[in-house]
Amino acid sequence: MATAYKYSQVQGTASTGTYVTLYMTPSNTEAVISSIVITNQSSSAITVRIGLDTSAGIPGASEWLVYDAAIAGNDTVALTLGVTLDAAKFVRVSSSADTCNFTAFLSEIS
Repeated sequence: MATAYKYSQVQGTASTGTYVTLYMTPSNTEAVISSIVITNQSSSAITVRIGLDTSAGIPGASEWLVYDAAIAGNDTVALTLGVTLDAAKFVRVSSSADTCNFTAFLSEIS
């Protein structure tokens, strides 16, 4: 089994009801997300959501990792997670303003 160390970045959304895919595990691959860093580039506070899903949809009630957490203006938050994902799983993110970005640091095992 080969391990590839990667990162994935995405800009936040303009509404916490809108989601984008931060990462999707490729087929025949497993992944371990060691951390997610959220950077708020605005001077205003925002809220963020991070969830796991089996599709590119809205995470269900039992799939949330972070739900409406506040990130202060001009702040960066690093989450140490150790989340394991099997093939074709999604990490979906949302924010109350598109002035933030999400970065996941991960290992892919294939």
